Amino acid sequence: MRAGQAVPPDRPRLLITGFGHFPGMPANPSAQLARHLARSRPAGGATAAFHLLATRWDEAAGFPALLAQSAPDIVLMLGVAARRRRVSIEVVGRKATGAFPDAAGRRPASLVLEPGAPSQRALTARPAPLLAALRAAGVPSHLSRHAGRYVCNALAFRAYGWARSGPRADGGPRLAVFVHVPMPRPRPGRRGITGLARGLEALLAALLADFRQSRLQG
Repeated sequence: MRAGQAVPPDRPRLLITGFGHFPGMPANPSAQLARHLARSRPAGGATAAFHLLATRWDEAAGFPALLAQSAPDIVLMLGVAARRRRVSIEVVGRKATGAFPDAAGRRPASLVLEPGAPSQRALTARPAPLLAALRAAGVPSHLSRHAGRYVCNALAFRAYGWARSGPRADGGPRLAVFVHVPMPRPRPGRRGITGLARGLEALLAALLADFRQSRLQG
């Protein structure tokens, strides 16, 4: 997807992001999974692009500017939550954050992401169909109301705010969702990298169906 490239109105622009390494996580599986999804030729004729984000506080702060430049209709963000056992659809991003160092060894300038902003922002996609898609694919999953206090949460909070700040080009709502994946198990199975990829493909198909439904309603 190139800036300024004309895309037919029935072909949504899809941006899929994953994170790079951070302290304690030298190889981030979210990057591999996001790259796979962008290359998997999503159904519905979507124009998909992959973007690797550095796991840095300033990267999350600058994400709305990237979104404004690329103007996607749908944003699917992936991150890893090593202590979780299920895929987590992050229903909200929170304004409060932690003082943990990022991949560059820097800590956030403030524990409040945006002074004056609401305490939390909700995703703009419908979560229930996404959860149903993951479970139908056999992937343990749930709806989460706490995205943590690290860069993932900061990214979700900023992206959900961007999605709610205006409509997409066809007048419908921008769709944005952050998904945490657990660490893939080395053996094959629902939590192996192949099982997670299959589940995320199903989630992406549900997200594109949500896009099509919002067009019909508009």
